[in-house]
Amino acid sequence: MKPLGNIHPTADVAESAIVPPSARIWHYAQIREGATLGENCIVGRGAYIGTDVVVGADSKIQNYALIYEPAELGSGVFVGPAVVLTNDEFPRAVGVDGSQKTVSDWHPVGVTVGDGASIGARAVCVAPVRIGKWALVGAGAVVVHDVPDYALVVGSPARRIGWVGEAGIPLVGDHGQWRCPQTDRRYHELPSGELVPSEVTL
Repeated sequence: MKPLGNIHPTADVAESAIVPPSARIWHYAQIREGATLGENCIVGRGAYIGTDVVVGADSKIQNYALIYEPAELGSGVFVGPAVVLTNDEFPRAVGVDGSQKTVSDWHPVGVTVGDGASIGARAVCVAPVRIGKWALVGAGAVVVHDVPDYALVVGSPARRIGWVGEAGIPLVGDHGQWRCPQTDRRYHELPSGELVPSEVTL
């Protein structure tokens, strides 16, 4: 089948979803009610965007990623293939009396992703959790704690093994600072353990 505009005809896009003409939605993707996509977003084959989820401009949601409400993604976010952003802190199909749970029995919690962050293929982010801006979550990681801005985290549970810059390349230590080998931009760690570009004054 040929695409209809920038939305493939096999995609399921709710009428109440806000999808700008510049967005591209591929085969069998589902965009639920009230979801909002920013300009130039790309949603890959079979991806799921939950009810009222917000995805910022220029973001890329790769094939079969599952983004459950109430997730909020900033601008320029990369979500790799088969990533899952969960929304139930204490999942159960039934209550203690054995009856099946309904929506009224459930308090959804979401994943927040900062501008420019990237989440590698098959990573799972267990809500409630925040992925900081420009952070990089390695493929297959299981994120159960907040990830600082610019952090590089891997493993299960995910732990920080370094820092990355806006280019996504690991930073190298350089005379008490951190430097991006591609852009030469420099960063420094605050006493709090956070990383900020060196030109930023606090």
